This record gives sequence, C-alpha cells and structure tokens, in this order.
Amino acid sequence: MARVLVAGVDSSTQSTKVVLVDPESGELVALGRASHTVSGHDGARESDPEQWWSALSTAFHQALDQARERTGAECAVSAVSVAGQQHGLVTLDADGRPVRPAILWNDVRSAEDAEKLTDDLGGAQAWTERTGTVPVASITATKWAWLRRNEPASASATAAVRLPHDFLTERLCGNGVTDRGDASGSGWYSTAQESYDPTILELPRLQLDPALLPRVAPHDVAAGEITREAAQHLGIAHGALVGAGTGDNMAAALGLGLESVPPAHETAATGGGSAHAAVFSLGTSGTVFTSTAQRAQDPTGMVAGFADASGGWLPLGCTLNCTQAVDTVASWLGRDREAVEEGGEVVMLPFFDGERTPNLPLASGLVSGLRHATTPGQILRAAYEGAVHSLLAALERIGPVTGTEIAADLPLLVTGGGAQGRAWVETIRRLSGRPVVLPRAGELVAVGAAAQAASLLSKESAPAVARRWGAADGPTLDPVTRDEATLRRLDLALERANPMLAPRS
Repeated sequence: MARVLVAGVDSSTQSTKVVLVDPESGELVALGRASHTVSGHDGARESDPEQWWSALSTAFHQALDQARERTGAECAVSAVSVAGQQHGLVTLDADGRPVRPAILWNDVRSAEDAEKLTDDLGGAQAWTERTGTVPVASITATKWAWLRRNEPASASATAAVRLPHDFLTERLCGNGVTDRGDASGSGWYSTAQESYDPTILELPRLQLDPALLPRVAPHDVAAGEITREAAQHLGIAHGALVGAGTGDNMAAALGLGLESVPPAHETAATGGGSAHAAVFSLGTSGTVFTSTAQRAQDPTGMVAGFADASGGWLPLGCTLNCTQAVDTVASWLGRDREAVEEGGEVVMLPFFDGERTPNLPLASGLVSGLRHATTPGQILRAAYEGAVHSLLAALERIGPVTGTEIAADLPLLVTGGGAQGRAWVETIRRLSGRPVVLPRAGELVAVGAAAQAASLLSKESAPAVARRWGAADGPTLDPVTRDEATLRRLDLALERANPMLAPRS
C-alpha cells in the first residue's frame, strides 16, 4: 500500500526545493533540490521562469526516489503547495509562455520608477493607507512601470502578469490564482480592501488591466487539482490537490506556526503560535517579521504591511544584503565565514547591492574605523554587525506601526541558512540582547508550504498543522548583555551616510 505524503515547494532565488512530509506526524521523509541561475549586472537580476519549472521536476523526482529508498514503499502525493520568492515580475504571452526573463525582487533598476509612483498617488502615506507598502525597487508594481518605460514591446505582448509562485501554481493546476499574502507584496493589492486596487492599476505609469492578474484564492481552499500533464512532469499521480501557495516569507511563518490569534487551547498545549514572536530569517536577503492582528502602515517604508497566508498580517522588514554580503567579505579577506575576531572599532554598512532597509537602492558598501592594528577578523565581524543592525532597526519599527508590543523578553526565532552559523547567531544575541530560539526543522519555507497542503486534507489551519508537527521546536539560547557601543557606532555611520535617516532613539 502506498504511503500518503504531502509536498511543499520552496522556489527561491537560487534553487527549488521539494519536501515530502507525512501529514500526520510531520516527519520530513525526503528532500529534493535543483538549482537555477540568476543573470544581470548593474542592478539587473533576472531568471527564466522555465528554469523554475524544470527545477521543480528535477527536485520532485529526487525527493520521490529518496522517499522510496527510505521507506521501501511507493509514495502517493495527495496535496502540494508552492511557496516562492516574493515580488518577481513574470510576464506571460497568450500561450502561457514567458515573454521575457522574470525580473526578480532584488533587481533595483526600477528605483526611479518607485519614486515617481510614490508621488503619482500623493506620497508615501497614501500608499500605506491603501496597500500597507511604500513603493521601493523591490516591489512588483515598480518593475511593471520599468518594463513599460524601457521595453514597451514586451509589455504590449503580455497577456498575463504573475508572481513567481503564481507561475508554478498555474502550471500545476491550470488555474491562474494567487493568495493574499504574496499579492500583498505586489504594490497593486489593497490590504485595506482585500482586493486589487483599481486606482493604482489605472495610474499612468502602470495602466495594468486587472484581467491580466490572477484570481486571489482563499488560503484554506484548494486552488485546483494537478493536471495530467503536470503530474507526468513531476512523476506523481493525477488528481492531487494544489494549494493556493504563498510567498516565501508567509510560508516560513506558516512553518513556524505563527498565527495572529491562535486558539488559546493550542497555544497552551503546544507552547507555540505566539502572535508576537519575532522571526529573523537569514538568507541571500534578510527578513524580520511577526504575525499580528493589526495591519501595518509605515510611511517610512521600513516595514512592509504584508498580509499573511492564514488570515492575519505579516509586518516585515527586508534587507537585500545578508548572508551573501558576509560571504563576499569573507572571500575578499581569504577567511572562513566563522573566523571573526573581537576588538577594534570597525563599522561596515554592507550595502553591496543597494539596500531596501534602509531604502537606499543605489547605495554601495561603506567601511570606516580602520586602524593599523585592525585585523581581518574584526573587519569580518563588522560585516555581520552591519547586516544585523538593519534587521534590528526594522524590528524596532514593527511595534509602533502595528500598535503591537514586541516584548523585549520574548525570544527571536532565527531561521534560514545563516541560522546554522555560530557568528550569525552570536551577533544577533549580542546586538539584540534577546534570547534566541533555533528551530530544529530545516527548510521552513518548504515545510510551511507542506503544512498548507496538509491543511487541505485535515481542514485544520496551516499554522495549527505546523504547531502539531513541532516545526518551531528547538534549543533556546539565553540573552546576553546588549552591545550598546557597537550599536551607537552603527547608528552614527548611518546618520553620516544619509542625513535623512534618524538615529536610534
């Protein structure tokens, strides 16, 4: 008899991962992975969406082979959901094929368009009141404006506009759907009205027909069933349920069991699901987020007022420069990424790809405080500190813009590839002064997508499924004294680099 499993997909900037999970126990039975490439220079970051579809097939077949080998039985995938990198602009022709490569979230060529779009609607406050988000170069709407301005033929040939996870979900089930979580990062979805905003879509720089956009599907209802063609592509049986999917950050929140108002009996029984636990996710980009019952409205743009994938809200701060920036510095210095050293007064703002938090899309890196006695390990440590400082600034902003107290004694849940590194974890502890939890579950984005898939079968909420699985369980590290001297140096460096940025209060 075949073993019933659910599949969760994480289609990220660099790779696609597929986890096969037992929907009852939460056991991660198998993991497949396939890479894709990113091209571009001078601020451009693009990928061919067809690579994602091919990578999904490769990763799925790897996972299925692994599951058969480990279990000694055939496996039946009964439901699948896709989580994808946010904000990317996928333009499709009338046959559903890409018009051009997708413009990714970390493409900063639309910085000028972001500024002009902000003014077109009457300023940052007007945008946050409607969408919860101020346009920055990362946001999908700014990329569409850039495309219309620079490649009008591509824009004219576009018959459908999708986000990366939408593209894969549509390939799976044949239906053009998205979810409120990922849609809330597009720039044209009103989090106030829970629908696409016609006023924004009609702005002269956008002029986007809403018929080109996918339907916003409920997060707790299947978007459809996998088609015969897609089932053959992945090597699974026809008819598996396909979830609406979501953005990668929303899926990570699902995987950690975060829910704005979890049932009291579940919270007490599991010790999880706190509405105000904050998450640091350390990957190519860095994010900090929590789940709240209040919609964020931050006209500074530091905190994006996203919706989550379970009916609440996901205020989030995002940096473009995180683990990749630190690894770059380590390679320049010829050192292992863990080879940090104490001492010195080096300050680094590692804004090598421009930056989103703070909003400096055209910025470059900055180093100060160098002395003859400065060691390579001290310079490397400063790269970690600069990256973490930006995330902490966003965390401090979340409370005021949501009316939610993020208690200082609550632990930070640290996830992502950086969570495996001692230097990352210790820098967060030292600069935050908070306890830190390291969830044992790996691949939380894919696990969150799997929890959504499992919820289609059990009719529980996806966060409840993840809490039942214990995905957020892990060791807790006690707080250490906050390094105020380093924080002051970083505040001063930011103030000098951009007089418009206010120092830490």
